[in-house]
Amino acid sequence: MSQSDDCLFCKIIAGEIPSTKVYEDDTVYAFKDIAPKAKVHVLIVPRKHYANAAELAKADPKTLAHIVEVAQHIADDAFHGAYRLVFNTGEDAGQSVFHVHAHVLTGEKFAE
Repeated sequence: MSQSDDCLFCKIIAGEIPSTKVYEDDTVYAFKDIAPKAKVHVLIVPRKHYANAAELAKADPKTLAHIVEVAQHIADDAFHGAYRLVFNTGEDAGQSVFHVHAHVLTGEKFAE
């Protein structure tokens, strides 16, 4: 489950496709979304390939918790700590890349 040859995010993590890096460590890679839905829109992806949030939670809950910690770090730097964190799980929920990724939306005040 380390990498999928045809996965867009695995290729971004490997440096085969360019991205604007925001954060990285041994567990996750975070980069700016190419079609932002907020002033700051960052995707956080685990380096290991999991299809969705449910699969990640079952296989590696520590990485899921780490994603939330990284989201907080990004929001602290970008917008006094406030952020929205979204996981789309499944095609009908809007997931278009089937490598789990968290959307960190921040940088502005959101409506409810």
